[in-house]
Amino acid sequence: MIATEILLFIAGLVAGITALYIIYRIRAGAGVDEARRKAEGLVKEAERNARSLKKEAELQAKDFLLKAKSEFEKESRERREELQRMEKRLEQKEENIDKKMRLIEGKEHDLASREKALDLKLKNITRREHEVKGLEDERKRQLERLAGMTAEEAKKQLIESIENEARHDSAKRIKQIEDETKEKAEDKARDIICTAIQRYAGEYVSERTVTVVALPNDDMKGRIIGREGRNIRALEAATGIDLIIDDTPEAVILSGFNPVRREVARLALEKLITDGRIHPARIEEIVAKAEKEVERSIKEAGEQATFDVGIHGLQPEVVRLLGSLKYRSSYAQNVLEHSIEVAHLAGVMASELGLNTKQAKRAGLLHDIGKAVDHEVEGSHAIIGANLAKKYRESPKIVNAIAAHHDEEPKQSLVAVLVQAADALSGARPGARREMLESYVKRLEDLEKIAKSFDGVEKSFAIQAGREIRVMVANKRVNDEEAMVLARDMAKKIEEQMTYPGQIRVTVIRETRAVEYAK
Repeated sequence: MIATEILLFIAGLVAGITALYIIYRIRAGAGVDEARRKAEGLVKEAERNARSLKKEAELQAKDFLLKAKSEFEKESRERREELQRMEKRLEQKEENIDKKMRLIEGKEHDLASREKALDLKLKNITRREHEVKGLEDERKRQLERLAGMTAEEAKKQLIESIENEARHDSAKRIKQIEDETKEKAEDKARDIICTAIQRYAGEYVSERTVTVVALPNDDMKGRIIGREGRNIRALEAATGIDLIIDDTPEAVILSGFNPVRREVARLALEKLITDGRIHPARIEEIVAKAEKEVERSIKEAGEQATFDVGIHGLQPEVVRLLGSLKYRSSYAQNVLEHSIEVAHLAGVMASELGLNTKQAKRAGLLHDIGKAVDHEVEGSHAIIGANLAKKYRESPKIVNAIAAHHDEEPKQSLVAVLVQAADALSGARPGARREMLESYVKRLEDLEKIAKSFDGVEKSFAIQAGREIRVMVANKRVNDEEAMVLARDMAKKIEEQMTYPGQIRVTVIRETRAVEYAK
């Protein structure tokens, strides 16, 4: 409708303008009538055009309306269809939600019923637990009344029984393991040690802290003492050794801890006795000469030891320290001879095991070098010797073997193990060492006392100069497996509480005797 009105307005406007123009033309020069006719014709033409335009506009408007109506209806139909689809989806979702709600309600109902059933069962179980506990308490009281002991006593007895059974089983297992180990290792170890001992046998001398010097006659004692004792004081001051002149016929005793100074005093005194001129000035001169001789003897002894063992490249100071061990003894065993023996034994065992023989000999020869200065430096001779070896640039294996041969440091190589074994062999072989009677007897008494301190031991006897302890046990109190454990425990206690050379064998004897008399 709006489009039609616009078209009519335009047509009227065009007609008016045309009429005005025609009138103007008529007035301008053409005839009025002609102009009027033309104007009327133009007006009629304009009206016809306007009507045709109006009809055309109406037709276009109707087409537009029809198209708009059809599009609106199509869009409305599509919207309705979309809404219907959405409604269907919503209805399906509602149905699904309703189903889920019904399932949840069913599950809640089931859970509620199960909870009720569980509560009922829990109450029944609790009630039964109380009943069972009451029954157990009643049974425990009846058992205690019948057994004549409380639950704690029965538990203790059961634990003791289990412990005894476990100890018995462990003892059997230990015995089995030890037997298996001994079968494989004992023969090989015995062969190596026997070979080492057979291939070397060294000398030994007595341990001494005094030296006896023979005199040609007793008159020499007065000359040694001198006027108002000046000679003996000069000799003691020059050597650091005490001279003991007593009623012993034709003998003077030199007493001192340092064996080198004692040797210097012995040489000096013998030279003075031979020379006959004994006075303070002469004493100082002779002592100086004796010191040079002893020093030369020490050097020669060290060089000879390295030559005998076959070790070369030692520092001169190490050779001198090694030679000074010639005048040192331990448990009546000469330390230099002992060192040479240890070197040979370690070398033999190293060769049997396929190890470095020269390295083992070097470590064995130097293992007791700390004893050359242990009276001057504080500490154990093993640690002192290791520090000396390190100072004179010995290899770390040699240093460790020296430090570890008495277990004062952990062993870091097989050479250290060989040196310790060779040291024990050299000190433990029969006749190698000798102790004072008092310390020897005391050691045997302590050995027997340690053995008797164990439960089940009836008798103990220290035999073979204290190198073995034989223990007799009661056969009813100690079984075979426990005897193995007892032997090992006894050996450990001896190691912890006693100091001794070599090793001590512990033999536990358990026997059953059947006695009957023929009448």
